[in-house]
Amino acid sequence: MIKTIGLLARKPDWTHEQFMKHWMEIHAPLAHAVPGLRRYVQNHILDERTRADITALQLEIDGVAELWFDDRAALEAAARTPEMQALHADGALFIGRIRSYVVEEKTIVG
Repeated sequence: MIKTIGLLARKPDWTHEQFMKHWMEIHAPLAHAVPGLRRYVQNHILDERTRADITALQLEIDGVAELWFDDRAALEAAARTPEMQALHADGALFIGRIRSYVVEEKTIVG
């Protein structure tokens, strides 16, 4: 399995509530049509944890998105589809800033 993780921040003229509503009600259903997408997870930020012994990153985000694929080839194939392009086009409507990573998960516990 391979996945992308996106750290998402809303557009400046959107409230957090507007962002979350669009992300859940408009954006999420578009993911169902993306070929090869095995899992789509929205991580909604509830609160922030800090530690006294480690400096926090100066990064304000509204949510974390995870898109799971069988392998990198499936991810790359999905990226070329009209369905993924529609998902990205919708994201451009409400996401103001994004930082995305392609990761391979290593389960330590569980």
